[in-house]
Amino acid sequence: MTPPAKKLRIAVLSRTFSPTAGGAERYAIALVEQLAERHDIHVFAQSIEHDWPGVSYHRVSMPVRRPRWFNQLWFAKATWWATRKGFDVVHSHENTWHGDVQTVHVLPVKYSLFHGRTGWRRALRWVKVLSSPRLLVYLWLEHMRYAVRTGRQVVVISETLRNIFAASYPGAMAMTTLITPGIELPRLPMSVATRQDARQQLGLPQDRPCILFVGNDFRKKGLETLIESMRLLPDDVVLAVVGHSAQLPLFRQQAEQAGLASRVFFLGAMKDVSPAYRAADCLAHPTREDTFAMVVLEAMAHGLPVIVSSSKYCGISGMLENGGNALILEDPHDANALAGSLRRVLEDDALGDGLGHNARAFAAGFEWGAIVSRHEQLYRAAVTARSR
Repeated sequence: MTPPAKKLRIAVLSRTFSPTAGGAERYAIALVEQLAERHDIHVFAQSIEHDWPGVSYHRVSMPVRRPRWFNQLWFAKATWWATRKGFDVVHSHENTWHGDVQTVHVLPVKYSLFHGRTGWRRALRWVKVLSSPRLLVYLWLEHMRYAVRTGRQVVVISETLRNIFAASYPGAMAMTTLITPGIELPRLPMSVATRQDARQQLGLPQDRPCILFVGNDFRKKGLETLIESMRLLPDDVVLAVVGHSAQLPLFRQQAEQAGLASRVFFLGAMKDVSPAYRAADCLAHPTREDTFAMVVLEAMAHGLPVIVSSSKYCGISGMLENGGNALILEDPHDANALAGSLRRVLEDDALGDGLGHNARAFAAGFEWGAIVSRHEQLYRAAVTARSR
């Protein structure tokens, strides 16, 4: 008989360990919950809103909240000191110089600063960097994070991000693996009563078409375009907005000025977004920058038709079929095109049902079981490499 695999002691680094913080944080949380069944998991974070059996939590101090670059540097040093001994694997979701497994959730700082800039424009950008402690710290941390090291593994979460990462850090590609976020499939089909209960819970109208938007950075995720498109839809259509954003007053004002105050419902942050998915008729995600977009995968798992920006703007779209399992929006700034796609989904029952069915089938290929196994393979590869 094959002996059982060794139980690993794993440190997970994420400054904000809360399901309301965003897609990267929900990814880290879901992975921890899955791993805790078989391993000894220790979470190191500055903000913790999570409690799971078998997981040990370690709160990292935060002497100052701002400037953010100083806090990032502090977190990196504090977690290095706390995890330098006693762990088989250190898995970082943050910009730190240490960590056996580094998961990349966002565009590299190097790419954002220098991509497409040559000659004097690149020289001017270097002048900006050299005069900014913030940019110098971020670039140094990122450079050290992706430096080739025995046993180090880098995870990127989409093909789009892998291509961008390759352009920024080609030397790190030999230790880079693509592993997407995962999903737990909810039970379907949902009954009319289930949807009514969800709408009552959230304070949404019962008998009106409902579009769902989920995201914390309202501007980057395209809420401005979505609210503008609402003016082009029938008066009975409503929009439910889930997320916590400092930009809320600005977008509430936009809705009021557009005469949509009674049709746009700002629901705030939700630790569990499932009721919102159950309450909605479709998800609109006209994002202007997303390396993957977990909210799209979650909505698809609930059988919702989704309208999402193209792969130029959103990582998951590179895996989707326009008109098959989603409607792809070529330009997330185009309110007319977005309104047209939303009208199609809301008015054509056959199209909406077909998209929802195919979306569910697509999401079924991303269940956590296989994805967790791939992470475990990386962990054991890191341990083996170091032992050599």
